[in-house]
Amino acid sequence: MTTQEDSRQLQACLPGLRRYARALAGALHADDLVQDTVERAWRKLDQRSGEMRPWLFSIMHNLHVDQLRRPGLALQELDDDALLPAPERAPGQSIAIGEMDAALARLPLGQREVILLVALEQMPYEQVAATLAIPVGTVMSRLSRGRDRLRELLDGRPAGSHGAPTLKVVK
Repeated sequence: MTTQEDSRQLQACLPGLRRYARALAGALHADDLVQDTVERAWRKLDQRSGEMRPWLFSIMHNLHVDQLRRPGLALQELDDDALLPAPERAPGQSIAIGEMDAALARLPLGQREVILLVALEQMPYEQVAATLAIPVGTVMSRLSRGRDRLRELLDGRPAGSHGAPTLKVVK
């Protein structure tokens, strides 16, 4: 049985769910993902244990993964060699939202999810781990690699160029 408090908590989570859905699925499919998440949550509200927010994000994550696994869905993989450099900007100029959005879209799904939940939704690592059903160490690893990759993309550097000299094999 649902209560007014359940309804209030669910409504309070909607802005975060919308942001996360938009970043995961794009503007075209975000509203559908939020609607599917809320519908499933409402039906299973009596099965919830723990906090509402991470539970809702877990539902959304699982729905999104299920959608990606559907046969016939054409996923376009980005080839690291085909990445375009970031647009030129003057020193000190802030990064445009569109540029950041494009860079986030180029990240592998696991890294993108962790970055969005930690940075955008400000979830603690433990909640992110519970939401995505992965260990906390994996959250930290994906976050670190995702941040490094974002820096590369925003600086217009090719993948794997961390500013360190490359090693040469000597025989």
